[in-house]
Amino acid sequence: MTPPTTPTAAKPRIALTFGDPAGVGPELVAKLLALPATSELADVVLVSDEEEIAGAEADAGVPVRWSHDPDDGLPTLHPTRGTRPDGGFQRRQATAEGGRWSLDALATALDLVRQGRVDAIVFASLNKTSMHLAGMAENDELHWFESVLGADPAGDGFTCEINVLPGLMTSRVTSHVSIAEVDAGITPERVLGAGRLLHRLLTERGTAAPRLAVCALNPHAGEGGRFGRHEIEVIAPAVEQLKGEGIDVQGPFPSDTIFLRARTDEFDGVVTMYHDQGQIAMKLIGFDRGVTVAGGLEVPICTPAHGTAFDIVGERKAGTGAIEHAFEIAASIGARRRGAALTRA
Repeated sequence: MTPPTTPTAAKPRIALTFGDPAGVGPELVAKLLALPATSELADVVLVSDEEEIAGAEADAGVPVRWSHDPDDGLPTLHPTRGTRPDGGFQRRQATAEGGRWSLDALATALDLVRQGRVDAIVFASLNKTSMHLAGMAENDELHWFESVLGADPAGDGFTCEINVLPGLMTSRVTSHVSIAEVDAGITPERVLGAGRLLHRLLTERGTAAPRLAVCALNPHAGEGGRFGRHEIEVIAPAVEQLKGEGIDVQGPFPSDTIFLRARTDEFDGVVTMYHDQGQIAMKLIGFDRGVTVAGGLEVPICTPAHGTAFDIVGERKAGTGAIEHAFEIAASIGARRRGAALTRA
């Protein structure tokens, strides 16, 4: 099979995987590929096989145009390293087979990154239980990406999931850990890393002078130390250091009010202290457009922020707003990085 060619200067090339085969990922990918805007934004490499594409067409009720020949101008099929189980995949439930298939497709996409053949990756929704059943030792796919890619090549070694809505991004100081472990994870280094990373990604997305806010950890921002001293001893000093680095940042602010200000365009990004502090707000503001970006890696990796939606698999109800937004973000960042690389060359 002909491998993908080097991306053209005109558009970035994006590797696209179908997510967990038990969920709505295949349906979403088929619907995404049916939109004319998708091929206008980027050249697409489908990391999959013909059977998965056919199943996605059936799930979505739309045809998927693709080719083995990258010169046809259509999405190009690149074979996944995964092995399809005899009898196919069980639907609507977490399985080791589905998790392994998902991880193998992502590993293939990362191979394409290392070979310089794609500029970004978009994956449809995964299921963490499936991936853990398949043997993933890491808590989440971000740390799995780090493990597969090796040491962080982005510079400062800090990675975190970035959540994105139109007009607003959040980063996390801690993420997929128990609430009991959050306290130990709030360190000056991690607050600085989350702030720098958020500023960098907003800049890469085209925001010329990002305006950041930083959440407090404790209620009422600690009430002057009465409810905890994290704001006084850790967060506020880190905010001052970020200001000294030329970043437009304010805080720490109580988390129960900061998103009211952020959603009225007072800030472009919010640094949160733990997973649900930001995720609850972001999903209430715009669940159908929410995107998660694996921040701090050498390549943009984007996915819808929603899950695999086992309850509506096969019903053709899955909305494409989030995966469309994920594709737009990947194309935007991928194009900027590709342009910068061509300039350096």
